[in-house]
Amino acid sequence: MKKIAVFTSGGDAPGMNACIRAVVRTALHYGIEVIGIKRGYQGMIDGDFVKMEAHSVSGIIHLGGTILRSARCKDFHTPEGRRQAYEQLKKEHIDKIVVIGGDGSFRGALVFMSEYPDISMVGCAGTIDNDLFGTDYTIGYDTAINTAMNAIDNIKDTANAHDRLFFVEVMGRDAGFIALPAAIATGAEAVLIPESKTSIDDLVSTLEKGYQNKKNSSIVVVAEGDDVGGAFKIAEEVKKRSFERWEIKVTILGHIQRGGRPTCLERVRASRVGMVAVKALLEGRNAVMIGEVNSQITYTPFEKATKHHMDINPMLLEMVEILS
Repeated sequence: MKKIAVFTSGGDAPGMNACIRAVVRTALHYGIEVIGIKRGYQGMIDGDFVKMEAHSVSGIIHLGGTILRSARCKDFHTPEGRRQAYEQLKKEHIDKIVVIGGDGSFRGALVFMSEYPDISMVGCAGTIDNDLFGTDYTIGYDTAINTAMNAIDNIKDTANAHDRLFFVEVMGRDAGFIALPAAIATGAEAVLIPESKTSIDDLVSTLEKGYQNKKNSSIVVVAEGDDVGGAFKIAEEVKKRSFERWEIKVTILGHIQRGGRPTCLERVRASRVGMVAVKALLEGRNAVMIGEVNSQITYTPFEKATKHHMDINPMLLEMVEILS
């Protein structure tokens, strides 16, 4: 193996740069040339390639985002787009690739490799949602939950100062893996996530109980994919039930959860899976996601990683209920 490529795809996540750095420097250590593909699958189609040296990844381990940039690519969903991507890769003599991304990135890789079996890809799980099967932690998750926790801590200060009820919406269209630990870590009164059905009446009852226990404010953490429809909708429903104990406010944390300096754990984990990804290609592995379970490296087939999803630990939900 003389050459590999690396790219980031889908939503950006803190720690992606640490992973890119590890891929590049591990490959160079083994005498392998590295090509960076900019803007994900779109860059693959456009032939937006750049040769990467050791200095190309200097001073990036602490940065959020991705130096290779990322993009959603509609053209890659078409046979014509994938054909063009293949021709660009062959022109550059690339047949081994590390993809850093999430569910959609790995699905795209599976389709691509089924059409062009001479291309080999391995994946590093990069998504703040932490919802891929086969790994305890995805790149970006630790930083995202700490960003959410710090923001909610700040909101709690102003909530206490003004006798307010805050509904704080965090990212998580399909999963509550950010909302749940953030709620526990900040002592929130309730957490609403896609994995469990929301009862507005039960929520109001919980908030009333807190008021009767002389709480002067409350925090409710809401995953954006909650079945009622997000923090603003839930706040409206609570108001309809004449809940006027506190002034009600809504805060959407949004994309601040994607940015910021990756945590120490993030940098170490991302570096580890990046290094292992190169070794996996050297060993002839293909169509697998590099993960970490119980601190041990795992190799999960793309098909399994994308078809199965991690389940919420019910004990964490119980913790919110008992400790709030």
